[in-house]
Amino acid sequence: MPRCVADLHIHSKYSRATSPNMDLEGLSEWGKIKGIDVIGTGDFTHPKWIEELKAKAIEEDTGLLLYNGQHFMLTVELSSIYTDKGKGRRIHQVVLAPCIEVAQQINERLKKKGANLASDGRPIMGISAPEIVEIVMEVSPKCMVIPAHAWTPWFSVFGSKSGFDSVKECYGDMEKHIHALETGLSSDPEMNWRVSSLDKYALVSNSDSHSPQKIGREANVFELNRLTYDDIVDAIVDRESGRFKLTYEFYPEEGKYHLDGHRNCNVRLTPTQTKKLHGLCPKCGQAVTIGVQYRVEELADREEGFVPKGAVPFEKLVPLAQVLAKVMGGAEGSKKVIEMYAKIVKQFGNELKALHAPYDALKAASDEKIARAVCDVREGNVTFLAGYDGTYGELCFGKKKLKEEDYTSTQKSIADY
Repeated sequence: MPRCVADLHIHSKYSRATSPNMDLEGLSEWGKIKGIDVIGTGDFTHPKWIEELKAKAIEEDTGLLLYNGQHFMLTVELSSIYTDKGKGRRIHQVVLAPCIEVAQQINERLKKKGANLASDGRPIMGISAPEIVEIVMEVSPKCMVIPAHAWTPWFSVFGSKSGFDSVKECYGDMEKHIHALETGLSSDPEMNWRVSSLDKYALVSNSDSHSPQKIGREANVFELNRLTYDDIVDAIVDRESGRFKLTYEFYPEEGKYHLDGHRNCNVRLTPTQTKKLHGLCPKCGQAVTIGVQYRVEELADREEGFVPKGAVPFEKLVPLAQVLAKVMGGAEGSKKVIEMYAKIVKQFGNELKALHAPYDALKAASDEKIARAVCDVREGNVTFLAGYDGTYGELCFGKKKLKEEDYTSTQKSIADY
């Protein structure tokens, strides 16, 4: 059975704060560099992007698009801002569609509901999360709706700022159509396994990338009978089939909202510290942004380390360019890092193969320090000064026990740890 690595949540050049290279040319080039077999198109609601897809890509009878040897699946992230039970809600959802015709029908239905689809690749609309699901599933039962980055504070089903305490509470009768949740960069499956009500959902992982170099930083791995839209969706829904093999995950501490904190004051807090401070910044007294770990602990009914029956395994990875920048002492976009990245990828064929290569092969393709660093990431021999309030976590190599006071950040350098 063909093995398929899929990153189904990205954004095109028509979304805010995205690279102009998030087009078919850039995505197809980087899909091969990264080792991604199927990339979500993102943004299929944007009129210019859907027309570009129709004009340039080949729509196959598999339900996938093909451009320059790279397969794509029609996807979009929708942003819903509405009021429910007297509380403001802001929910992001990823929609998968089986063909261009269905995507266009969804677009027409959303426009009739008043959505301004030309405003952004990820359109903001006043349509509730369950109503989005109803609209999409009425167009085609082959579609899939997945709550995006389920735990992040501002725009998610469990977010501390505007979310709910259960999928059922969010979706009501439409919950029957929800078969998967996206873990997001700040959580991993192990954190989600602590909440027993989530056992019924597959846990998918995607990059939510805004630049082609970031695709595949999280991804899903399947073994399929055929590379088709239906086979991918069925593998997610029917986990007992064993076709959903694993997910590639960020270390959640690296995500921008793993811990609590207040970025303006450089304050990073563990949930225990936040509770002691009654949710207030110790420097300015304002409310801190409650992060993912805090919310998981609020809803958890299991101890850490529990693994549910039938859970899909996962591997934690750090992107190769990031590892190289840390080891070589330059920015990811620096000449020396770019040249070493290209050399390693050429040697192994793509980035994912390089990240899984044996130590001796990595050493031959680079040097001892780089080879050891890649292996350290695989072996979990790394530590993060965890991300908070929109700030990515900082990577350092070696297992170091950070002290409680280290989290109340003064933005020390990695050398201080």
